[in-house]
Amino acid sequence: MKSEYKVLWASVAEKDFKEIIEFIAVSNPLEALKILENIRHRVSALHSLPERGRIVPELQKEGVFLYRELVVAPWRIIYRISQSEVFVLAVLDARQNVEDIILRRLLTRP
Repeated sequence: MKSEYKVLWASVAEKDFKEIIEFIAVSNPLEALKILENIRHRVSALHSLPERGRIVPELQKEGVFLYRELVVAPWRIIYRISQSEVFVLAVLDARQNVEDIILRRLLTRP
């Protein structure tokens, strides 16, 4: 019997996603809609097989194996699996200095 996971978005990930879509929509609303649907589809598919994403390489080299990612070029969707839930933690543009952003968001405590 196949396990189902509940996919939840952290508020910061929702903000990331919204900002990406709004930025693209300024110059190309149809492309923004296409990207929005593609990312939503890929993330929602995590409910059935969340292990499909790779371990985040920048964190893996630091010995941290809890975080995975889906790549929807040029964006990286960072998430964590916990029991029967998948937590989407960030949607980042891979053209940025992603390593610093990831390490700051996921490894530092406020």
